[in-house]
Amino acid sequence: MKRELAPGAVERILVMARAGQPPDALLQPLLDDGWEQGEATAAVESVVRDWLDSHARDSGLPPSVPVPSPIDLNGSSILQVGDRGVSVLASMLLPRVIVFGGLLGDDECDELVEMSRPKLKRSTILDPDSGGDEVHVDRTSAGTFFPRGGNALCERIEARIATLLDWPLENGEAMQVMRYGPGAEYRPHHDYFDPAWPGSIGPLKRGGQRVGSLVMYLNTPRRGGATTFPEASFEVAAVKGNAVFFSYDRPHPMTRTLHAGAPVLEGEKWIATKWLRERRHD
Repeated sequence: MKRELAPGAVERILVMARAGQPPDALLQPLLDDGWEQGEATAAVESVVRDWLDSHARDSGLPPSVPVPSPIDLNGSSILQVGDRGVSVLASMLLPRVIVFGGLLGDDECDELVEMSRPKLKRSTILDPDSGGDEVHVDRTSAGTFFPRGGNALCERIEARIATLLDWPLENGEAMQVMRYGPGAEYRPHHDYFDPAWPGSIGPLKRGGQRVGSLVMYLNTPRRGGATTFPEASFEVAAVKGNAVFFSYDRPHPMTRTLHAGAPVLEGEKWIATKWLRERRHD
């Protein structure tokens, strides 16, 4: 028989989730009360999901859609992905953020940087009205793109990402590599396409909405350059070979996935970003 949560347990889980507590902290009171690991994990995930869905319905917000879900709560610390063991360094439920260690090898990072260096151009953002690309003061990096499967290195990394995140390879956008020099940053923003913007119509026709982002660090800046989540008071240090993944099940701030690339204070920062769509993206 399915075990029921005690009075007050649901609110306690939601308070902790809204405060950005890690999954282990949400599970521990249930485990202390004698719950089995699987039961506790399912109960916590159900409480958070039900709250998000009811909040969306009551507020007239977009419904949720399936998103990549690469790990279980309080699961394995090392994930075997092909020939690499990838570490789970941190995991947060709301927003859904996972920090991975050792996703890329040093040689892979170095090769991506050298392949990208001669192709860099000033980064752009989506114009909300026209749907075109525009240079903007909020984003002061330089970058370039590699088509999906465009070379052997990207093909290998993309296959690893698809396995790690359990999401179809063909649903990934082209890999973008960016360089942030001293003082460069990307101010707080969301990665999804705002459906209220006329400029989102075109991108949404090609693969649907974005549902997840993976930022891979190709070097370790001497100082600065963290990926920050202001609404969760959480930041991820840029460490070579590591990555941060976050998902958003609807195009709305309630996902709390507002994030930023903090200014580089000394040295430079190189990253590779992979955005994931609902459907095949070409």
